[in-house]
Amino acid sequence: MAILDIVTFPTPSLRLKSKKVSKFDAELQTLIDNMFETMRAAPGVGLAAPQIGQSIRLVVVEYKEDGDENAKPRKYVLVNPEIIKRSEEKVTDIEGCLSVPGLAGKVERHEAITVRAKNRFGKPLKIDAEGWLARIFQHEIDHLDGVLYIDRAEEVFEPTPEEAEQIKD
Repeated sequence: MAILDIVTFPTPSLRLKSKKVSKFDAELQTLIDNMFETMRAAPGVGLAAPQIGQSIRLVVVEYKEDGDENAKPRKYVLVNPEIIKRSEEKVTDIEGCLSVPGLAGKVERHEAITVRAKNRFGKPLKIDAEGWLARIFQHEIDHLDGVLYIDRAEEVFEPTPEEAEQIKD
């Protein structure tokens, strides 16, 4: 596996709408594995293909629910994801992004969503997500449409070291 370079703002490719994935071949499998490795090394909890210079609709997420220290993080691979349901309830929280280093922002997101996608092998999947996981999915899917959290933020700021430690990119 390889650690890939993360593209940072204001690189124009971050603003492009990504193309659908149609081939679930060995090259895609290697890219997925490399994206997980890159995300962990950064460190972050989610990574979209445009963040590593690939304009395709692919997201990886590795997330551990708060509370259970012994739980293993759950890995998600979303190929061609789309949000098909959104809660009316919205929540504002602080986000950061591996492609926008050194900044954080207060962003309003839906509290719960349903995502339809394909897994890494092209099999359909549907995920109901709420709370922080829903926020991560919305943040990463935005990347696929050329949208950054700073576009949605009520406020963007340089976090203190303590705040930066709490922000999950």
